Amino acid sequence: MLQVIARVPAKINPVLSVGPKRPDGFHDLATVFHAVSLYDEVRAAPGDGVSLTLSGPYAVGVPADDSNLAVRAAHALAAHADVPTQVTLSVHKEIPVAAGLAGGSADAAGTLRACARLWQLELSDAELAAVAASLGSDVPFALMAGTAEGTGRGERLRAIPVGARLHWVLAVADGELSTPAVYARLDELRQDRCVASPSVGDDMPAALAAGDPQAVGRALRNDLQEAAVSLRPALADTLRTGADLGALGGIVSGSGPTCVFLARDGAHAADLATGMAASGTCAEALVVHGPAA
Repeated sequence: MLQVIARVPAKINPVLSVGPKRPDGFHDLATVFHAVSLYDEVRAAPGDGVSLTLSGPYAVGVPADDSNLAVRAAHALAAHADVPTQVTLSVHKEIPVAAGLAGGSADAAGTLRACARLWQLELSDAELAAVAASLGSDVPFALMAGTAEGTGRGERLRAIPVGARLHWVLAVADGELSTPAVYARLDELRQDRCVASPSVGDDMPAALAAGDPQAVGRALRNDLQEAAVSLRPALADTLRTGADLGALGGIVSGSGPTCVFLARDGAHAADLATGMAASGTCAEALVVHGPAA
């Protein structure tokens, strides 16, 4: 049977700057997306209608119905191309769910790629990116991978050069954090504050281009971190432990609850992961590198 396979990496946000809440309820963002070497795999084969099966360590509890972003992606692409939505999808999940790593967005991007090939659609990159943007703010970057600056709601992308491979440790928390809940908490915390327009600034792009891990570590920042830690106070212990173990820098990834730590090199990342796992402040510690394709 014909089958198309697409592997899409997780992402972290070395910088996430969040603007004030807009009248439509969204927030303008300025962020750096950085794909890392942890992948979900999407397989697409001919089918009658749309069906989805899930496997892998993070498949438990993930719905396989029309609420799943992969299923929504298949329908959205078919509607855009004016073709029947006929596909059997299988997703193997290695990316933790609701962890600030864009696993759902990776699945959507993988589905768009796989279905476009399966259905032999001749779509431009811009067309596929437009469909991706209709599904969520992180999906266009999941299609692109590498490293990029994102603006708007994160869907407007500009590639950023990275001068050297970077080594990270993902401290995966036990449980999940709701992205809408984290944003709502951020708005509560900001009620009496003057909030500036979001900006990535110059420090992180320059550090990435130079391939300087020390400078990248100093430039890490996430406006959602305070809200995430407020909702999950144990994250403060995770961040403190990473710093005590010698990480060059550490932040909550996106809306959390995963924390990411930058290491000097691969050996340091392995030692850091061992220490984080032994500390009891995270459910598991994964060594990854970026930028990933």
